[in-house]
Amino acid sequence: MTGGGHRFFMAVEGWLESEREQLPLWIPVGLGLGIGAWFSLPNPLEWLGFCCCALAIACGGMMLPAGGRLRQSMILGGLLAAFGCVLIWCKAVAIGSAPLPRAIFMEVTGEVRTVDAVPAEQMSRVKIRPIGTAGLPPLIRVNMAAADVPDGLGRGAIIRFRTRLMPPAEASLPGAYDFSRRAYFQGIGATGRALRPITVLRPSTDGPPLRNRLFAHILEKADGDGTGIAAALATGDQGAISEADAEAMRRSGLAHLLSISGLHVTALIGAVIFLLMRIMALSPRAALNWPLMLVAAAGGALAGIGYTLLTGAEVPTVRSCVAALLVLGGLALGREAITLRLIAAGALVVLLLWPEALVGPSFQMSFGAVIALVALSEHPRFRAFAAAREETGFRRLMRHLVILLLSGFAVELVLAPIALAHFHKAGMLGAFANLIAIPLTTFVVMPLEAIALLLDVAGLGAPAWWLTGRALELLLMIAHGVAASPWAVVTAPVVPNFVFGMMVLGGLWCLLWRSAWRWCGLVPVAAGVAVIVLSSPPDILVTADGRHVAVREQDGSMAILRERAGDYVRDMIAESAGYEGTLSPIAALPEARCSIDLCMVAVRGGGRLWQLLVTRTGVVVPRESLQRDCARADIVIADRRLPAWCRPRWLKADRRMLARTGGLAIDLDGGTVRTAKKAGDAHPWVVQPSYLPSRHKSYQLYRRSNPASLP
Repeated sequence: MTGGGHRFFMAVEGWLESEREQLPLWIPVGLGLGIGAWFSLPNPLEWLGFCCCALAIACGGMMLPAGGRLRQSMILGGLLAAFGCVLIWCKAVAIGSAPLPRAIFMEVTGEVRTVDAVPAEQMSRVKIRPIGTAGLPPLIRVNMAAADVPDGLGRGAIIRFRTRLMPPAEASLPGAYDFSRRAYFQGIGATGRALRPITVLRPSTDGPPLRNRLFAHILEKADGDGTGIAAALATGDQGAISEADAEAMRRSGLAHLLSISGLHVTALIGAVIFLLMRIMALSPRAALNWPLMLVAAAGGALAGIGYTLLTGAEVPTVRSCVAALLVLGGLALGREAITLRLIAAGALVVLLLWPEALVGPSFQMSFGAVIALVALSEHPRFRAFAAAREETGFRRLMRHLVILLLSGFAVELVLAPIALAHFHKAGMLGAFANLIAIPLTTFVVMPLEAIALLLDVAGLGAPAWWLTGRALELLLMIAHGVAASPWAVVTAPVVPNFVFGMMVLGGLWCLLWRSAWRWCGLVPVAAGVAVIVLSSPPDILVTADGRHVAVREQDGSMAILRERAGDYVRDMIAESAGYEGTLSPIAALPEARCSIDLCMVAVRGGGRLWQLLVTRTGVVVPRESLQRDCARADIVIADRRLPAWCRPRWLKADRRMLARTGGLAIDLDGGTVRTAKKAGDAHPWVVQPSYLPSRHKSYQLYRRSNPASLP
């Protein structure tokens, strides 16, 4: 090793030695890098290549001098990354359910596994294990209208119905929600809607699960507009919350209150410990001879585990439960428990058991928020400011409000990149809304709801439910008031995965180290922010089926092809475009010329006008007209296969191409096209494209007797 290399090596060793207490925090990060690589890289050859590179790093570390921190870090980091990739790969092979290859219409007979009511949408979601039907996945999920749900439907029932089954929905636009990936790990291979009549061949003999019974009980007893939120706080099921209220909670930064997480688990465990301590202290014998804290901690742990199981054991709940158990263990042993090591242990448990959770917003936002809070609480200046002291009640109150506000700002700052990456919008006023909402939920709503449930045993819960309803109405008033502000959220178009990963690693670098070198993590964070701010939003968006097309107008507003597109499609397009306004119809644009079947739209981008031709209906167009219009267009988009003689000047996105690429986001300024699917993506939830024969009538655009070409 040369003199300069030796000095650099010794400098790194000295730095790692000073950070030796922080090194274990990077164990789940190393494991997560391998898991993230498996999701990001498209095929087994590249997964294997990543594992080989990770092992090569570990082998390189073995060549360094023995006993050094850098040697240990390289060996362990390489092994963890390789193990993470192999772990998620093996789990995908072992427990995943391959999707249905194509849509089919058929009669299904199956055994009901679960029934989840969604009152806000007037339906139920039913998971079914098909019986005696070859070629179907082992588990399917169908929606049933509330009016069609038959008597006797429940776990163990055998039913028969007609349905059109489809593969779980993939991301319809670049960066949009990919349900197919989540469905794969849940074992769901097909989805559909059950059609009447739905015949119950064998009724269920099991009663509804406790969670479902509690959910129905709260909906029956709770009072006011916040009934759905009351049910979500107790069971984790958000199916009864209206879309307007859910959107207001998201825009105001209060959506975390609806997901059972650290706030809820901590409040429950704290209440149980408080009650047990007070009850046991009433006995002199227990107070003098029993280890009260140990007994109360054990009771709180059992309550936390029961609450986690009752609410469905989602990732935030499991993380919170694991963290709470570690805290209780630390308190029982007389040690400081609320540390970043506790968070790292919780993350490690979740990643080992549910590695697929890493790429979901729930895991990222849950751990991001708690890492930000604990890192802030461990900072010496913040700890000194938050320490208890002799002061007046007003000064104490104001100091606690400042602490809560600073904590809210830290959480919002950390969660903003995650929210922009997954939802293309991030809250700006959540820290202020949470100043009132968190104490209101923790110290008013949840205790009142718990009292109401206890009083319901004797049929006396009505007054407590009335008070709960008024408190929830206040919470909704705060949410809607903050959400209505024009500064409530900031939007952004799709964030590239590498930019998001760069910002996450930079943020972790800042939060997990303690020396001055931690601030080097601000460089990738700042670079990611610059990319987001400077990136131009797409000018044209095309969904994976080619039916829905949106274009950006000169004033920045957006227009959509089909006026009757549903709210889900409109919201998805607006979010992917980073647009907050209303989508107007393309046919109403002055630069559009539309017939019954086609629309030609002039879109400005890159310093010129682009002619965009899109199909509007399923009818065919005469060859002469279509060939002429294709030649005049720069871009042609169709929800069917176009013949070879349709040749636009730049891009032809028809059914055949969209089957390979998925949805498109077209940037005319840069002349780039982003696709929802990666070329050669071999992940097991990706349905490989199949093409209908060219003789299919929907492809024969040139065989129409009544022409309706563009004027």
